Amino acid sequence: MIFLNKKIVYEVLDNNKQKRNILKNMFFAFIYGGTICLFGEVVLTLSMKVFNLNNDTSKLIMYLVLIFSSCLTTGFGFYDKLGRFGGTGTIIPITGFANSMTSAGIESKPEGLCLGIFMNLFKLAGSVISSSIVFGVLVGLISWAINKL
Repeated sequence: MIFLNKKIVYEVLDNNKQKRNILKNMFFAFIYGGTICLFGEVVLTLSMKVFNLNNDTSKLIMYLVLIFSSCLTTGFGFYDKLGRFGGTGTIIPITGFANSMTSAGIESKPEGLCLGIFMNLFKLAGSVISSSIVFGVLVGLISWAINKL
């Protein structure tokens, strides 16, 4: 058994660590995330002003367009390229959630429709849904307890 000196191991790890430009990554995440949000706002404003729809219906249309756009760009492989440059800015909750479900469905397509796509659709997104439900219940209980006091 070979015994390694911790100092040497940490020195090698530090020398081979990937250097990240945090400010550049933050800038691109802000730009890409802001662009997605801007696209959503444009759809919302157009549906209210051009089509004279009420606020709730316009929000529904905006959500549907964002989800559809995310699924479409994931299917064509464009969303991953955006993610490489935009980083966390591309995982804005609704588009990132749609991307995770679509990519899991695409990966499991060879396994068939039922046992492949439908069974694996929530593979990545299932933990998000579960934790959202749990934390939603906890926040609801805390809010209820505060209002009772």
